[in-house]
Amino acid sequence: MSGEIVQTEFVDSGYGKKFVKLLQLRREGNIHYVKEVEVSSELTLNNHRDYLFGDNSDIIATDSQKNTVYILARQFGIQSIEQFAILLCNHFLNKYQHVVAAKVYIEEAPWKRIEIDGQKHVHAYLLSKDCTRYCEIRQKRNEMPVALAGLKDLRVMKTTMSAFKTFVNDEYRTLPDVDDRLFCTVVESRWWYSTVERLDFDKAWEGVKTSILKVFAGAPDKGIFSPSVQNTLYLAEKEVLANIPQIDKIEMTLPNVHYFNVDFSRFPKLEFSGCQNEVSITKRSVDQRTCNTDLKPMSTGNGVNIVMIEFWASHNCQVLFDDYNQM
Repeated sequence: MSGEIVQTEFVDSGYGKKFVKLLQLRREGNIHYVKEVEVSSELTLNNHRDYLFGDNSDIIATDSQKNTVYILARQFGIQSIEQFAILLCNHFLNKYQHVVAAKVYIEEAPWKRIEIDGQKHVHAYLLSKDCTRYCEIRQKRNEMPVALAGLKDLRVMKTTMSAFKTFVNDEYRTLPDVDDRLFCTVVESRWWYSTVERLDFDKAWEGVKTSILKVFAGAPDKGIFSPSVQNTLYLAEKEVLANIPQIDKIEMTLPNVHYFNVDFSRFPKLEFSGCQNEVSITKRSVDQRTCNTDLKPMSTGNGVNIVMIEFWASHNCQVLFDDYNQM
């Protein structure tokens, strides 16, 4: 290291524990309820002695933060992920006076009851890949918590009532106008609540999801026309803001999953099998379109080519029972 003195300033700092997994099992007679979550916490202290001098005397160890997640879940339960994140932030700020800010991010695994002959099972569940719910709570000392909630991996498709045409026609264009196309996307959306007091987080989250699906699909018997991904995105955001007044800002990303017809002209001897219904065979690629709405008219981002990669990973998970006798 050189002997030069470099003037430095801390812009931001924080440390914490990521990916703390737990499963809450609640029993009410023979009816069982599960909630599986993955929690990440981050704390900001009122000093930087740990960075400057290696003084760890004010550090709440990340392992202690992990244990706090388990203990508070055991003591208070998890009603909603937003409520539990607020509880954790309040705990860190009240317990440790040298903590000036806390941030908690939680994802919830989408477990749904298995239905047999139209009846929901009392203790058997199916992990639905419908979409993933998440939230992020930030709170500074002596301030109210700021609540962000969201959903991701909501994959939807409609096979008609979608077009894309009359866009810029110059020397770079290769796409033709399309009057009727298949529209598929993987929705990710996040939003900010104006208040957290007396807010039913579960109802609000379901309301956002329902609003998005309603605008995308339209009426069950006839659908709704979409002239572009951008227009559908904007109308969905407007629907959310109109239906849930506690939300004052929303962002949404709609990657456009393309399906293209396979060219069978190179196979002149291919015989039609005589199926009664029309069959389309397609291949797929993906691009992305993003719009951030801050209660203003829609502003469209640039299209970005992306690659979709799907993978599975196996993780250990802590199980939190509602009965000490079961531990």
